[in-house]
Amino acid sequence: MERSSDTQNSVAYLGDKAFLVADQKDSFVMYAVAAHSWVSMGDPVGSESSGRDLVWKFAENAYAAGRFPVFYAVGDRYLTNYLDLGLAILKIGEVARVDLATFTMDGKHASDFRYALKRAGRDGLNFAVLPREDVPAVMAELNEVSDSWLAIKSGHEKSFSLGRFDPAYLREFDCAVLRKGGVIVAFANLWRSGDGSELSIDLMRYRPGVSKVTMDALFAHLLLYGRTQGYIWFNLGAAPLAGLAQHPLASTWNKVGTFVYSRADEFYNFEGLRSFKEKFQPVWTPQFLACPGGLRLPQALLDVTTLISGSAMGALKR
Repeated sequence: MERSSDTQNSVAYLGDKAFLVADQKDSFVMYAVAAHSWVSMGDPVGSESSGRDLVWKFAENAYAAGRFPVFYAVGDRYLTNYLDLGLAILKIGEVARVDLATFTMDGKHASDFRYALKRAGRDGLNFAVLPREDVPAVMAELNEVSDSWLAIKSGHEKSFSLGRFDPAYLREFDCAVLRKGGVIVAFANLWRSGDGSELSIDLMRYRPGVSKVTMDALFAHLLLYGRTQGYIWFNLGAAPLAGLAQHPLASTWNKVGTFVYSRADEFYNFEGLRSFKEKFQPVWTPQFLACPGGLRLPQALLDVTTLISGSAMGALKR
């Protein structure tokens, strides 16, 4: 973790995964066991050389347990290894990362953020980053914000690839807050890559009545904070199933994903999520799912969504 450049690996602290560790103790795969498969959360973490061996060991262990291997939300580093295993590769989205060296509040593209910062100032909103050791003292207030956020979203906590409100988990991270009159109205826990190159957020929650402008102001503060702290990238996370090929010659898997994307947009507003992230002029990189093809693909997708949503029924709910 200390050498990792990927903030996504912070989900290792959720406490909902098992770990397969390399013999050299310099890399690991974090995973969960689902109905049909063992699902790795991301690529192996750590040394690339031992990570490649772990890919094979993970697959062997999964098959030995009567399940098949799935690698969810992976990049391109180990794609050849996944292909060597005979796995199908499905593009599931694109990750948006802001180059903080070139990010600026000047220009037309940043007009929304300049306005948001000025409006937040007029409204008496104050930004601060609380070090992790100070987070327990405000945990009850963060819980109040989180509960009110969940209530207006009519949702429930996710897991596996996404954080959830859990005091034991949140105590592991610094926390950015917006206060008004001394009261926390919005917060986001910060993910920092082990090598100090990338900053990101996980939970981002706010009280009812908080405007979109306020959330734009929080993001603007976070990017400016990341730049002043010397980070190279700010990871905005993935836009699920974005950028899939629409051409008639696109692969069968991409056509399946495109269909799912067009249907899911009615419920999740994935297009809106991508449009929001585009405002930051990010660099987009593809994200993939590696799993057995054929009839096992729907099983793999159900396993992944069940792990994230907590149940098969939860996977069908907003």
